Amino acid sequence: MAIQGEYEFFLIGLFILTIFISYSTLATARLLKRWQPPDNPLLDRVDVILRFFLTALCIVLGLVSGLDAATLGWTFQQPLRQALVGVGIGVTLALVLFGLSRQADKKGRERFVSQRFIEMILPRSRAEAYRIALALGPVVVLEELLFRSLLIGGLSPLFPAPLLIVLVSVLFGVLHAPQGLWGMVGAGAAGLIFGALFLAEQSLMAPVVAHYVANLVQIVLAMRLRAKRKADQLAGISSTVD
Repeated sequence: MAIQGEYEFFLIGLFILTIFISYSTLATARLLKRWQPPDNPLLDRVDVILRFFLTALCIVLGLVSGLDAATLGWTFQQPLRQALVGVGIGVTLALVLFGLSRQADKKGRERFVSQRFIEMILPRSRAEAYRIALALGPVVVLEELLFRSLLIGGLSPLFPAPLLIVLVSVLFGVLHAPQGLWGMVGAGAAGLIFGALFLAEQSLMAPVVAHYVANLVQIVLAMRLRAKRKADQLAGISSTVD
């Protein structure tokens, strides 16, 4: 396609935005290796404000790209069906990834699964759990806007969509480095599924729902596992005392 001025502006803005998010994410990953934040990173006020700003920036880039809503996935036909598809895929993905991560955890511990990062983002109370469930929404919307709508839909006039899905999924996985090697592999695989879902549905709705549900279910499962481990530890201490 002949690149128009508005689309050229979109490409420059998308490149800068992607570099910024990639750099800040990896820099944060390095920081978290040697620093323990006092509060849950998902609830940091500065990060929350930044997410809303970056989400607005993604929307502006999409609007100035000159691309139609279907290309960007900004259509919501049959919303109930898409929501149900997203829930089904999200739950299935969460169960599979959680089961595989437990196996990787048993074999490789911190080398494969960053328990430190998991404990960092898990809720410490029921009230915090509700806040995190709300905070996950903006996180997922931002990621899907950037990685599916703009990087796949927005670049599809220049490159084949299947190639974009693979390349974007690799980037998506790399940016989950704080979660350990398995976290990167799992995120990359999830990126492939979300990308394929975006392409199949020609809409962001299904991948957004799938992404949110997958994250939420994994957090709930991790909380239950943590509670079980604590109960087992207490039972072990009690039996030793007796």
